[in-house]
Amino acid sequence: MSAQTVRLTTAQALVRFLAAQYSERDGQEQRLIPGAWGIFGHGNVAGTGQALLQAAATGEADLPYYLARNEQGMVHAAVAFAKMRDRLATFACTASTGPGSTNMVTGAALATTNRLPVLLLPSDMFATRAADPVLQQLEDPRAGDTSVNDAFRAVSKYFDRIARPEQLIPAALAAMRVLSDPVETGAVTLCLPQDVQAEAYDWPADFFRRRVWHVGRPVPEAAALERAVRLLRTAEKPLIVAGGGAVYSGAANALRAFAEATGIPVADTHAGKGAVPWDHPCAVGGIGSTGAHAANELAAQADVVLGIGTRYSDFTTASHTVFGNPDVTFVNLNVARLDAVKHSAEPLVADARLGIETLAAELIGRRVSSEYRTRIRQLIARTREIEEECFADDRNTGELPAQTQILGALNGILGDRDVVINAAGSMPGDLQQLWRARDPKAYHVEYAYSCMGYEIAAGVGAKLADPSREVVVLVGDGSYLMMAQEIVTMVSEGLKVIIVLVQNHGFASIGALSEALGSQRFGTKYRFRDGDSGQLDGDVLPVDLAMNAASLGADVLHAATVADFRTAMAKAQASGRTTVVHVETDLYGPNPPAHGWWDVPVSQTSALDSTRAAYETYAAHKRSQRHYL
Repeated sequence: MSAQTVRLTTAQALVRFLAAQYSERDGQEQRLIPGAWGIFGHGNVAGTGQALLQAAATGEADLPYYLARNEQGMVHAAVAFAKMRDRLATFACTASTGPGSTNMVTGAALATTNRLPVLLLPSDMFATRAADPVLQQLEDPRAGDTSVNDAFRAVSKYFDRIARPEQLIPAALAAMRVLSDPVETGAVTLCLPQDVQAEAYDWPADFFRRRVWHVGRPVPEAAALERAVRLLRTAEKPLIVAGGGAVYSGAANALRAFAEATGIPVADTHAGKGAVPWDHPCAVGGIGSTGAHAANELAAQADVVLGIGTRYSDFTTASHTVFGNPDVTFVNLNVARLDAVKHSAEPLVADARLGIETLAAELIGRRVSSEYRTRIRQLIARTREIEEECFADDRNTGELPAQTQILGALNGILGDRDVVINAAGSMPGDLQQLWRARDPKAYHVEYAYSCMGYEIAAGVGAKLADPSREVVVLVGDGSYLMMAQEIVTMVSEGLKVIIVLVQNHGFASIGALSEALGSQRFGTKYRFRDGDSGQLDGDVLPVDLAMNAASLGADVLHAATVADFRTAMAKAQASGRTTVVHVETDLYGPNPPAHGWWDVPVSQTSALDSTRAAYETYAAHKRSQRHYL
């Protein structure tokens, strides 16, 4: 250990520290924090901004700076990067005081909900309080140390406010511990008062040494393994549910081998899609509220469910209705005990890959019956027929193509390693049921927080994480209007991303849900306010999103038909620039057939016939909902 010290500001010290952090798994090391996103204001320009400039100018620290156009967007970009890198690397995000920092709160919630790491550095008010109240300061008469950044506490896995320079040392180390822990990871927030950022301190030189954070693979506990194997050996109709943990742990090959050896069918969540290729004999597609025919039919009869790296969200369980066998039991293999014990399961707390390999060794010779395998093949065959019906060029007889037709064309165009990104609206449901992924990183749908505005910003992060892949952002007009400005970032960074902008002049997903729940698509269309009715049910608004995208620097191609779309995609793929393919689709579908239910409560009393009818349907579904005990 060295007794030497280095005099730096707090911000300079943090930049130098971050540049020396690495993660390691299976002998492979990578930078834990390879760069920093930021938007500068008075709260960070002379602190963190100066430190990043100094690092670049002098070479004293390697922490490249990326300029975003929206603070929420830069967090989404960092999270998408982390998702592509299996949670082994992420970015730091610096923002100014007040609104610049609170703009990151939604991104923090998304990261923590998805169990994905991101380091947030919101600027804070003066620690000395010398000039209180300063610009953008929240004054709370109950507490002098309250600031708007306290909003991060609920959505952060670790939160600290650095009121003195020396507090950075334990806080920074704690931040790296959480970011590199697959169980605890999520948003980590270190609030940096603007005066403390610029304050100098004599730092111990060892604080800046190269530091490697080892990401282990916990092994199953012997007794827990024995209990899990006992259940799986007696199962007649077992089903695997593969979640994000199967992808993040690099368990795809082990999972495929396990499924082949045992014959157990594999359903997937959004985060787990691609862990087993769609055309594998054991792959039965997405499960749950928007799940595929095969997966949900098998789930209804399954006697043992092996959950691998899944959180069991309500969309996975179809709001606790998809697993219909009254005697169903669960074995949950998960690195987090929080998830391993869900649904009264036999918990197997371990790394997904090691857990699968250990189960495989214990179940050698155990294979599902030939009758069950025949049933699986039959259900898969029917599922393929449903998919082709949704993709058919003549499916929609209206003037505009159906969204499912566009998705079918796109799926046929893209290669196995190409990445499709989506998060919100009607497309995640269509994608979970219909998308054919063959690579664990080819399907990038954020559906834990399902955040409108994630998609385009995520395209930036995904492309930075793996420039060798074609990245295709799927975004509806609703989500585009929430946050499109990171197109400018794509252009400025020279990133080639294809954005498929699907415009239907409304909120297709919530519109369809509203209609199903008896609310008659109220408030879900982009229309002029009608002078007679007083409602937003006039003519379609003359909004030109394609022109907007062009104004942000992207090349734009238009498609009016499915054939036009295929032609435009070929041009976009051949281009070296960010290209938006704009296509209008039918707001009313047709949509894929529903095989599951989602619990969205309907008004128990209403003056509207549509709502009363919807409540009767809702009450019928509620009768099949239960806890798995």
